[in-house]
Amino acid sequence: MAVSENSGTIPETPPAWLSILKMLWRDKFALCAAVFLTVIVLCAIFGPMFLEDQAMRNNLRGRNAPPFDFSKDWKFWLGGDALGRPLLARIIVAAQNTMMVAAGAVLFSMAIGTGLGLIAGYTSKLGSQVIMRLADVIMSFPSLLLAVIVLYMLSPSVTNLIIVLAITRIPVYLRTTRAEVLEIRERMFVQAAQVMGASTWRIVFRHILPVVFPTLVTIATLDFAFVMLAESSLSFLGIGIQPPEITWGLMVAQGRPYLTNAWWLSFMPGLAIILTTLSLNLLSNWMRTALDPVQRWRLEIARKKK
Repeated sequence: MAVSENSGTIPETPPAWLSILKMLWRDKFALCAAVFLTVIVLCAIFGPMFLEDQAMRNNLRGRNAPPFDFSKDWKFWLGGDALGRPLLARIIVAAQNTMMVAAGAVLFSMAIGTGLGLIAGYTSKLGSQVIMRLADVIMSFPSLLLAVIVLYMLSPSVTNLIIVLAITRIPVYLRTTRAEVLEIRERMFVQAAQVMGASTWRIVFRHILPVVFPTLVTIATLDFAFVMLAESSLSFLGIGIQPPEITWGLMVAQGRPYLTNAWWLSFMPGLAIILTTLSLNLLSNWMRTALDPVQRWRLEIARKKK
């Protein structure tokens, strides 16, 4: 262990995750976004376990109940819908389907696109050309139009929605991964691994993928917001998830006929979509700096100045 002039030893370097948490604590906007997203994830996981019955139970006495009436049960603090069901409980329960569709589509597209991008960036030119032409075919169709066509032909279920949205997002990760691999494979540490006889799989997954992964995580955070908005758009058009299942986009669509006399039916779930999307964008902007060693020095300099 190295010796210092004062204590005799150099203090141990704190774990990387602790440094990242400290950087997150200093960025108040990113911290608020992370806290809000944590609450949304907890609502998506545990909300249906406790509130599904209340969210589906009709109560015609509370039909189109106005929001912010704190004299009523807390589930009606955001108002009631056209059938007297509490909006707050429905928003909490609907978070599960909304998050499930967005997370499933992002994870599937990220896994498939990253795998194909690694192959296209590190294998022969012929294999790369075939994969890239496949990406061009997918990108030639507008994502929402492709989703509309497929969901019109198939039943609009959660599984089909995840598959369709995942397919439309594969080229984003494929092209990004390939571009990163083409640059990283020329670096000295990759060439050193090749000289030492490391296998192709070891070089790709042990040396190249960890360098590409922070960029993919940042893209996935932004893509999560895009997929969530796409799901909301499809549900608003009536070809997304169908009742009795609920999503935030479907709640916005169900409140559209009442915009003139009960604006909160569409506004409250729409506000949930806006705040979640905003939080994802703020957090992804912070992650782009925090997870990139080349950019992390900006946060370190800000910490030292304080």
